[in-house]
Amino acid sequence: MSTVCVIGGAGFLGSHVADELSEGGNSVRIYDRATSPWLRPDQEMIVGDVLDVEKLTRAIAGSDVVYNFAAMSDLNDALAKPLETVQVNVLGTVNVLEVCRLHAVRRFLYASTVYVYSREGGFYRCSKQAAEHYVEEFQRAFGLDFTILRYGSLYGPRADARNGLYRIVRDALTEGVISYQGNPESIREYIHVTDAARASVAALDGEFRNESVVLTGHQPMRVLDLLKMLAEIMGMPDAVKFRDQTYAGHYVRTPYAYLPKLGRKYTAALHVDLGQGLLHLIDEVRATMSSPRDRSS
Repeated sequence: MSTVCVIGGAGFLGSHVADELSEGGNSVRIYDRATSPWLRPDQEMIVGDVLDVEKLTRAIAGSDVVYNFAAMSDLNDALAKPLETVQVNVLGTVNVLEVCRLHAVRRFLYASTVYVYSREGGFYRCSKQAAEHYVEEFQRAFGLDFTILRYGSLYGPRADARNGLYRIVRDALTEGVISYQGNPESIREYIHVTDAARASVAALDGEFRNESVVLTGHQPMRVLDLLKMLAEIMGMPDAVKFRDQTYAGHYVRTPYAYLPKLGRKYTAALHVDLGQGLLHLIDEVRATMSSPRDRSS
């Protein structure tokens, strides 16, 4: 059992990882720019930014393990905000690494993306590549052990309008149309957020020390097939609308380009069925559509 600081632990994925860590008996401290709406009584909350080194130090001091989920994570936002993307995703990560080094943290786990060795992803991909290099160099220079977690397409409870499947379900409920903007041949490997959270905690095993781990769904699926599946579940079989156009920065069939850096794919024996996960997501979106959090997104 460890003392774990989860930076970005008030967010979609980070909050699930924080809960999974707490369930495992760890002492969990969450650091984020706003108080987590999912904060448990057995978790500590510190409000702050990754660019605030003083508050970061308060959050990390005494921790055995640090996860960093804080990021400009929306690919489309990053395309329009290159400077902010560098500040949060690169400088913010280096701030966390330096505080971890100074406070003798045993393991640093970094939330990256399958886009990291793609030709797509724009400034988001650039920032994640740079951050991964810093993570690896801190290990070589200072012995700070790490695990890099490269996530695929996440979905599930606690998502907001920055999440692709959340937006599709929300628009279907409000407009009666299930639509997607992009290439009709687009393929994704969707992974339920609770599966991703469990795998993120399993990555603390020594087997994954100083390794990169790919966390995606169990099988590739065409987005068009997913939309048809969703339409059937929602009783809207004739409502699928696919806007066939290039969507800058997004890959079509695979995020990977020929580059020599490999990651090991982690696959859990038990996982959330996609159909059941979609049912849960529909209920979640329906319940939160009128909340201030969604209206402001």
